[in-house]
Amino acid sequence: MCAAMKVLLTFDVEVWCNGWNALDQVFPSSFERYVYGRSAQGDYALPKTLEILNQHGLHGVFFVEPLFAARFGQQYLDTIVQMILAAGQEVQLHLHPEWTDEITTALIPNNQVKRQHLSYYDLDEQTALIAHGKKMLLEAGAEPITTFRAGSFAANRDTFLALQRNGIHLDSSLNRFYPISGMDMRDTHNLLSPLFISGVHSYPVTVFRDGFGREKPAQVSGCSFTELRSAMLNGWHGGQEMFVIVSHNFELLKPDSALPDAIVVRRFEQLCAFLGAQQQRLPTVSYRDCKPVLTEPPRLAMPRASTLATTRRYAEQLLRRL
Repeated sequence: MCAAMKVLLTFDVEVWCNGWNALDQVFPSSFERYVYGRSAQGDYALPKTLEILNQHGLHGVFFVEPLFAARFGQQYLDTIVQMILAAGQEVQLHLHPEWTDEITTALIPNNQVKRQHLSYYDLDEQTALIAHGKKMLLEAGAEPITTFRAGSFAANRDTFLALQRNGIHLDSSLNRFYPISGMDMRDTHNLLSPLFISGVHSYPVTVFRDGFGREKPAQVSGCSFTELRSAMLNGWHGGQEMFVIVSHNFELLKPDSALPDAIVVRRFEQLCAFLGAQQQRLPTVSYRDCKPVLTEPPRLAMPRASTLATTRRYAEQLLRRL
C-alpha cells in the first residue's frame, strides 16, 4: 500500500435551462436553482457544498463551466467564481460547447449547428473554445487556470493538443465508464491510469468495481458512501496513488427541484467527515500536487467495493424514489 493516496474531490459547476427554448425567460430561475438551491431548509447547491467541505477542512477542485455566461452575461460567472474563491476553494476550467450556437458573438466560424460534445469539434475549434473559456474565468478572478475537464468527459486526442496550445498542462477529462470519453484513445489506453499525451498530464476519473463486479465511476450521486469508502480503502491497500471523485453543484438537490435530497446530503456529509479524519493517508489535494506523468504507470487492479456497500446503494436508491 502507499503511505498516502491522494484524493481529488472534484465538482463540475454548470447552469442549465433544462432545454433550449425560451432561454431568457427560464434562465433566472435556473441560475437560482443550480447555483444557490434555495429552499426553506437553506441553500443546498454551491453554498452547502462549500460549507460542508470547509467544515471538515477539505480541498475541492471546482471545474466551472463559463460558456453559459457568454450567452447571459459575465456577471453570472463572476458570482460563481467569487463564491468559490471566497470559500478558499480552487477554480478550474470545465467546458460544455453546446452553448456555442446560443452565443450572439460567434466564438468559431461554424457556430450555427448545435454540437453537444467537445470531440465533435476540430482542433482549431477546440483551441478557440478552450481559449475563450479560460479568458472568461481569468476575467472573473480565477487564476491560475492549470487544469481542464471536458463536459460529459467527451475529450479526444485533439483536446490535449488544444490544451497544450492554451498553456493548460493538467487534465481530468477521461472517464472510461462513458463511451464518448476518449473514443479515439481506447486502443492504446485503458483510461484508468494517468497518462501523458501531447504535453498534458491527464488524470482519469476513478472507476471501480462494485460489489457485483460491475464498473462504476466514483460519483457522489451514483454511489453510496460505503461504496466510496470501501473503494478508496481498497485502492489505497492496492497501491493506488490517487482517487478522483466527481460531483456537481446540484447533486445535493432533488431532481428538477431546489429541495435538498436528504439521502445525498447525508452521503456527502459522511464522505467529507471520513476524508476529514483520514487526511494523513487520504489527503484531498489539487491536481498541481499530483506526480507528473512522464510514462504510463504500472497497471494496478481496479479498486473494488464490497457487496454490502453496493447493497447499501440499492437500498438508498429505493428510498429516494419513495
